[in-house]
Amino acid sequence: MALANTAFVFPGQGSQKVGMLAAAHAEYAAVRDTFTEASEALGYDMWDLIQNGEQEALNLTATTQPVLLTSSVALWRAWLEQGGEGPAVMAGHSLGEFSALVCAGALGFADAVRLVRQRGEFMQTAVPVGEGAMAAIIGLDDQAIVDICADIAGRGEGEVAAVNFNSPGQVVIAGHTGSVDVAIAALKEAGAKRAMPLPVSAPFHTVLMKPAGERLAEAMAQISIQAPSVPVIHNVHCQAENDPERIRELLVQQIYSPVQWTGCVQAMVERGVGEVVECGPGKVLSGLNRRIDKSLNSHSLEEPEALQATLAALAGAA
Repeated sequence: MALANTAFVFPGQGSQKVGMLAAAHAEYAAVRDTFTEASEALGYDMWDLIQNGEQEALNLTATTQPVLLTSSVALWRAWLEQGGEGPAVMAGHSLGEFSALVCAGALGFADAVRLVRQRGEFMQTAVPVGEGAMAAIIGLDDQAIVDICADIAGRGEGEVAAVNFNSPGQVVIAGHTGSVDVAIAALKEAGAKRAMPLPVSAPFHTVLMKPAGERLAEAMAQISIQAPSVPVIHNVHCQAENDPERIRELLVQQIYSPVQWTGCVQAMVERGVGEVVECGPGKVLSGLNRRIDKSLNSHSLEEPEALQATLAALAGAA
């Protein structure tokens, strides 16, 4: 039985940190088994990398993507192992959409973990390290950000665009490093409260990712996709899809299209969602979701105590 008013959401890049999930790994066999499965699929010890590697290595997108997908799937499996019920709807932020589709049964886990490593490689090689950047813009009207970036890109010196609509007043821009720097200065001058570079290694969700999208389409042609058992709201258009071929198309489009996270959360609220569980490391999405709709109750699963508290809270809310 699904939890009728509950959504599970899955984080994207930026939630990774050395040492994450240590307590969950010690506590839950499902977490340990999931990391073992991922390590076998990729041919290296992922758990050792997370616990003992360097943060700089973890931040490289070809590493970050399989690590975060594995972390989210591990916590989902731990949730089920502990008797948790499935939600009424799912969504994931960028990479997290792949995590959501694995947990909804649309993608096989081993296929997905290999696929997102390729996705990361394609995204990284589309723009050499150092030539692309992303920055979070806080406290400025969304349309003003779109317009200022379009003006800078229109000068022909480099691409920059609004690419993640994370919550009202929080938008991420991306593009060529020089143009992002120019945009940061212009957006501060226009009244942004904060404009800060993000610890990512490529300008995701811009037209600069089109070559990565073409390569991802080729890789995805080899992957089986099923209709999801739980509706998954997609970043590109804030709707759920059942047709596997349409899901395949959207996952390719997503790589070079803006992430409409505000719209995704609003779509979940329109479905009657009041409880949102962040299934992955950190609480980035919980913070965004509260800014999008203050009526939402947020829960997390990263720590065993939090997972048990969420089980109890949702049993009471059902």
